Amino acid sequence: MAQLKIGDVVLDNHIILAPMAGVTDLPFRLLCRKQGAGLVCSEMVSAKAILYKNKNTEDLMEIHPEETPVSLQLFGSDPDIISEMAAAIEERPFSILDLNMGCPVPKVVNNGEGSALMKEPKLVEQIISKTARAIKKPVTVKIRKGFNDTCVNAVEIARIAEASGAAAVAVHGRTREQYYAGKADWDIIAKVKEAVKIPVIGNGDITDFASAKAMMEQTGCDGIMVGRAARGNPWIFRQLAEGFETGNVPEKPPISEVVDMILQHAALLEQYKGEYTAIREMRKHVAWYTAGYPHSAKLRVKVNEMETMEELKEGMKVLLGAYA
Repeated sequence: MAQLKIGDVVLDNHIILAPMAGVTDLPFRLLCRKQGAGLVCSEMVSAKAILYKNKNTEDLMEIHPEETPVSLQLFGSDPDIISEMAAAIEERPFSILDLNMGCPVPKVVNNGEGSALMKEPKLVEQIISKTARAIKKPVTVKIRKGFNDTCVNAVEIARIAEASGAAAVAVHGRTREQYYAGKADWDIIAKVKEAVKIPVIGNGDITDFASAKAMMEQTGCDGIMVGRAARGNPWIFRQLAEGFETGNVPEKPPISEVVDMILQHAALLEQYKGEYTAIREMRKHVAWYTAGYPHSAKLRVKVNEMETMEELKEGMKVLLGAYA
């Protein structure tokens, strides 16, 4: 399997965990890295929040040696603040700095940040060029197909990114207007790949090895980024890595392995965030981990009422017992 090089950072493989708010925290990144992700990406971090020394932001930027290489993602719209904060945090143990220009969430977009930047090519150039000059680590950019159907400009923005010093660009094949609905347009990823020489990472509708292989073949992209399909499914990285390496794709894990992963995930969350937060955050993760398995609906109802790690462990025993 071909390695992927971003700037001076060489990845084990070309399979990347996408940054997802509320999902790709340190515990989840560790699990995905152990399952074979070539690169893991942090939740997006506000450049202004770093400037104002927000405590929650400090937690978002925590990195464990075992998860490296890590891409730390910044968002904002002020070129000076982003570049200055990039320089201020450069000594931290991340390998790549990613600039978010694709987030579709209203509170981000309405602030002129995230995918709103797709409408401001000149500002994009200023942000990337100032940040790339401010630090020695590779700077990458995550964009979308465009802002809406009347503003499909991924190719233009990718060219600007390359000319401004970006080491790679990730393209989600949907517009901001689409959010995550409809089908991702892989043709736009292919067009970006044709337009630039830096590595292009394809994102959108990768759910298994078949779709990952199809994207690579249809777009010629250098790497693939897995987002929502990784929720409750860190095994997808092992499946994709083995699929590309050998052509053989591991089967869906047995329920015993799912339960073991849930407990590992919960233990890591408890270690980093405490029991109270860990149990509440595990509610959504358990729903994702157990989706499609028998008895999962009843379990999800029970998990939403759980308050302690002991209750979660007992619930997992009951789930395993149902399969005995």
